[in-house]
Amino acid sequence: MAEDAQPKNSSPEEENKPVLSGPVSGWLTENGFDCEVVELDKQGVEILKVEPDFLIPLATALYAYGFNYLQCQGGYDSGPGSDLVSFYHLIKVTDNADKPEEVRLKVFLPRDNPTVPSVYWIWKGADWQERESYDMYGIVYEGHPNLKRLLMPEDWVGWPLRKDYISPDFFEIQDAY
Repeated sequence: MAEDAQPKNSSPEEENKPVLSGPVSGWLTENGFDCEVVELDKQGVEILKVEPDFLIPLATALYAYGFNYLQCQGGYDSGPGSDLVSFYHLIKVTDNADKPEEVRLKVFLPRDNPTVPSVYWIWKGADWQERESYDMYGIVYEGHPNLKRLLMPEDWVGWPLRKDYISPDFFEIQDAY
């Protein structure tokens, strides 16, 4: 399916064509949810772009549609001066499913105010994953019950995985015997 949507030997005109919608984005559109298919990943899984304000309604609809498992939630930095991204990998887990249906969501956030609603109340597995994204990138998950640093000390300044992060000057005593 991914090869049909994006051929390997394509002309520049073909590369600018929008990605065809798949079953999940089609279902969302039929039910009144506007979503943009960003691309298909290498396995042909739809990646949907979601606005922060529409994450909870869309996530709730996907949960009702059967996406009952949050496989992964994380964040990444698109580059200095670019957006931060909070992403979600959702799976529809059912009995006797050889290949469960999957979808990916991406929420693009401005660097100066990276705030998005927490999906903790839909998928409890988002608890530590959202805390890690907060700790490393500074993405604030509104409504999270315990949003605090997970890996760095509470008094740490900055967000270590941002590409524009400048490490503080500190000296570590090593091999002191």
